[in-house]
Order: sequence, then structure tokens, then C-alpha cells
Amino acid sequence: MKALVYTQPHQLEYRDHEVPLVGPGEVLFRVGAVGICGSDMHAFQGHDARRPAPLILGHEAAGTVVGGPNDGLNAVVNPLVTCGRCDACLCGRSNLCAQREIISMAPRQGAFAEFLAIPERNLVAIPAGMEMPVAALTEPMATAWHGVTVAAKSAQRPLAECRALVFGGGAVGLSSALVLWAQGCRDILLAETNVTRHETANRTGVCSVFDPSHQNLAADNTIDVVIDCVGGMRTRQGASAAVRPGGVIVHVGLLDANDGLDIRKLTLQEISFTGTYTYTMQDFQATVAAMHRGALGDLDWFEKRPLEAGGDAFTDLFEGRIASAKVVLVPEA
Repeated sequence: MKALVYTQPHQLEYRDHEVPLVGPGEVLFRVGAVGICGSDMHAFQGHDARRPAPLILGHEAAGTVVGGPNDGLNAVVNPLVTCGRCDACLCGRSNLCAQREIISMAPRQGAFAEFLAIPERNLVAIPAGMEMPVAALTEPMATAWHGVTVAAKSAQRPLAECRALVFGGGAVGLSSALVLWAQGCRDILLAETNVTRHETANRTGVCSVFDPSHQNLAADNTIDVVIDCVGGMRTRQGASAAVRPGGVIVHVGLLDANDGLDIRKLTLQEISFTGTYTYTMQDFQATVAAMHRGALGDLDWFEKRPLEAGGDAFTDLFEGRIASAKVVLVPEA
């Protein structure tokens, strides 16, 4: 098969690779489309020790089962592989499984390839008529769905009564705005410093987009729910300043781990701060259903490129030349 292999920082090679071996409980999966995630970009820059070269990256995949009783099933991949037996798995919080692995992270190869080996229980069937590049958006949208669901549980009032601020206009940030809207919120701000992404976000019609380095639409102490899909020092500072007394900060992004939170304010004003990691299978299933019924908008905010040209796509993303919130790579038939 052909695969896009990460070989060293800022270097990806499109080359021949062995077809993955299928283990117990797994199926061979023909990749129909796969998105480029921010974590893939971190690995591309050599910033992720969990993704050492050489490695096939990519975990936002949709495609078709090859062989077995479900041969021909079109599905999306939940890339989080868990044990299914621990307390976290059994109580519906499989994203917290102590033995969790994720495809595209050693030792599991990822989906920037023609084929992938994946546990069959990690597949969610996609409705008839949903195109593969659209279905590949499920993973980042499920991350957003999980974050917003956690925020709703922690908020002091229904989301319909909340003012929300999202940091980041990439796929997870934009998806968070769309999920907030779908769950009733109607006052949503989206902060994104890459102005090439503003038009894409504005086109959804669900949020007010601004560049926080030049203007601030989120005055201090005015936001009920902050969802930080960047996870950097400056966005944590912005979240700490913007959140109102009794409000909620949900930390989704993983840009860095240092500084930014105003712990004194969080304490004195009883602000809830919570991290969220990926999603549960329930989140995945709910996201596919919401996408299918149109609750999350037109889903036209991605750019499609052939897998063979994936190296150029990574470079364009790194240099800020892509306006779309997501690039989806498609292996040639």
C-alpha cells in the first residue's frame, strides 16, 4: 500500500509501506478520507515525543471495512483504543482508560495510508449518503461535542442563557462554536489570530469572530462559558480574564503546559476549571447523528487534497497559507 510517513521533523514521505497486520478483534479498514489534526502538526514539527519517527500519522479517518462479516461497511474510526474492562471503560468514561492508545501514536500506526488495522468495536457506521471527507470531520467534532457537554454540566445556567467564548478557529474550535449553537447557545464569540480563517468561521453564521491580538470583543468578567481549544499561556490568560464570577473554563487544547491561569481569581470567584480529553463512544455516536440531521451546519469548511500531496498540505498549514479550518486527505482509488 501507499502511505504518508513522518520520517523526521518537517519531513513526510509518500512511499510504499506494508499492509498492516490484523490482530484479534480487529478489521482491515480501507481509508476513504483522513483529516490533518493539530496533534499531527505538533509531531510534524518534532514536538511530540509520543509520535517518534518513522511513523504513519493521522487519526481522523473514515472509510470501509475490508473482509469479514461487515465487509463493505462504511464507518468512521474512533481512534482511541481502550481495554474495555477497567472501571473507566465500564462506567462510560473510556477516554480515561489507563491503558488507552490512539492510532498515529506509537506503537499504533495511523491513517495517512490506504489501509488501517483497527478494533472492530471502534467503528461507528455512517449514514447512507454521507461523503467520506465529511464523515472524516467526526473525530474533531466529537472532541468539541465532549467539551461542550462537559461545559453544560458545569455551567450555572442553561447554555441558551450563556455567553460563550471559544479560543481557536481550527476544526475543534469551529466545531465547538457549532456544537454550542446546536445545544442552544446564541451568544458565541470566537477568537482566532489567523485572519485567513475568519471568513470560514463567519460563513457558518453562528459566532462573532475576532482577532484577540488586535481587538477584544470579550470584556473582562463577561463570559459564562470559555472553551479553550488552543491551550496556550495567552489563551489561558484570556480565559481567566474573560470568565465571569461563577463561570466555567473548559481546557481542550494542548499547545503547552505552562502558566496563564489566574488561580487567585478562580478561587475567589468560584470559577470552575476542567480539562477534557477526546470523547467517549457515546459522544462519537451523538456527533454522527447530529451531523446527519444537519444540526451542526453545512460542514463545508474543509479543504480536500490527495494523500500523495499531504507533505505540501502540512507545509502550507505550518506557514499559515490555508484558510479552511480543516484539510482532509484522500487516498487515490
